[in-house]
Amino acid sequence: MNILVTGANGQLGMSIRRAVINSADNYIFTDIKELDITDGAAVSEYLNGHDIDIVVNCAAYTDVERAEDDYDKAELLNATAVKNLAEAIKRRDGLLIHISTDYVFGGGKYNTPIREDAEVNPTGVYGLTKLHGEEYVKESGADAIIIRTAWLYSEYGKNFVKTMLGLTSVKPTLNVVFDQMGSPTYAGDLATAIVGLLESGELEDKEGIYHFSNEGVCSWYDFAKEIAMMSGHDECEIQPCHSDEFPSKVVRPSYSVLDKSKFKKCIGMPIPYWKTSLQKCLTNLNNQKEIIL
Repeated sequence: MNILVTGANGQLGMSIRRAVINSADNYIFTDIKELDITDGAAVSEYLNGHDIDIVVNCAAYTDVERAEDDYDKAELLNATAVKNLAEAIKRRDGLLIHISTDYVFGGGKYNTPIREDAEVNPTGVYGLTKLHGEEYVKESGADAIIIRTAWLYSEYGKNFVKTMLGLTSVKPTLNVVFDQMGSPTYAGDLATAIVGLLESGELEDKEGIYHFSNEGVCSWYDFAKEIAMMSGHDECEIQPCHSDEFPSKVVRPSYSVLDKSKFKKCIGMPIPYWKTSLQKCLTNLNNQKEIIL
């Protein structure tokens, strides 16, 4: 199979690169320099020219704060570009795997893990434009798998884990919010799940929306405490605080724990516990000898 991975220089794209080193399939990785997915004609030409069977869309406008002042660009990348990919792969009778987010549930008052069919209620531009992307996929009629994930981190790029590693290594004290609950997701695990699905040869009748994050639940405060403990930065005193102590243009989800029952039943892959995956990521970072912030 010829598989196109867009947004290939991001956290998930880089993790997929690592996961397919020994794959028998032909993976083609692109970012903005190789393919501008906001250009519908260019997308169609690229897919046809490279005889693409499957598109894995990891590209997104993910700066939640900046998106509030940059709606057009966020909509272009999170929605219009997704429409271009969906329509182009539809014309080729191929499959689109599109990565979405827990932020489509930003305004909901949930207290139990959120199912795929729960009512969406985004509160900011990021969540709204990602929801528009999901809607375009459905409207296209393309065979598609939408995977919503949350709290993504990895060895690559900027993310909460690497930020906390830097801060806890130099600051004596740190305040981290404890009133937002979710499940950290190691991009390496999501990449492994996607690649495993692709290479299983069992893609028929798998179309639809799925939720994927690591197992378990914590607050950002708990997450930060665990990062500090595992990395030996115990001298930094981390204190819990409320979200309103950090003024923001965006109302972030207070509870965005995703129910993964459908993924585990239909896809049939085990999902690691978040602390296990965090330790794996930290070990990999330590083996790199330096943390690139």
